[in-house]
Amino acid sequence: MQRAPERISTIESHLSYWLHYVGYRLAHELRLKTQQFGVTAAEWVVLRMLYDEGSRPTHLAIRLGLTRGAISRLAVRLEAKGLIDREKSLSDRRTQMLTLTGLGRAVVPVLAALADETDARNFGDAGLAWREKIEQVMKWIVRRDRLRFIPPGQCRIIRDYRDGDEEGDG
Repeated sequence: MQRAPERISTIESHLSYWLHYVGYRLAHELRLKTQQFGVTAAEWVVLRMLYDEGSRPTHLAIRLGLTRGAISRLAVRLEAKGLIDREKSLSDRRTQMLTLTGLGRAVVPVLAALADETDARNFGDAGLAWREKIEQVMKWIVRRDRLRFIPPGQCRIIRDYRDGDEEGDG
């Protein structure tokens, strides 16, 4: 058993505390915005993933770092709301393809705009250099711990808010 240190660190000295503190509040802010449209933040993520093309639940689970069961529950809720269709494959009846309905396709750009507003409000003044460094560190942790698939390219915030301070002195 490890010996307890003589003096313990403050909670604020831990980066994991700050990541949780900020992440929780940003997720809460986005959750409040998406709820206006009857969609949870987790449902919004699935809808956005399906916007470009349909996907099998297993593929979504891998991309999002969720279990197949969690994706299944989200799909049931989204289907009940009329936002997605679940279609069985003709060649393998066990395989499903998830696709957006017309309503789902219409709501995704609105929800994306809300997510963009949230990012701009919280990170827009940070400057490009800081935003890129935050993204780099987050992806490094994900890669190091093999937490999930890392999408190629930069986060949307880096591409959309380049007109801010380039040195990141904010």
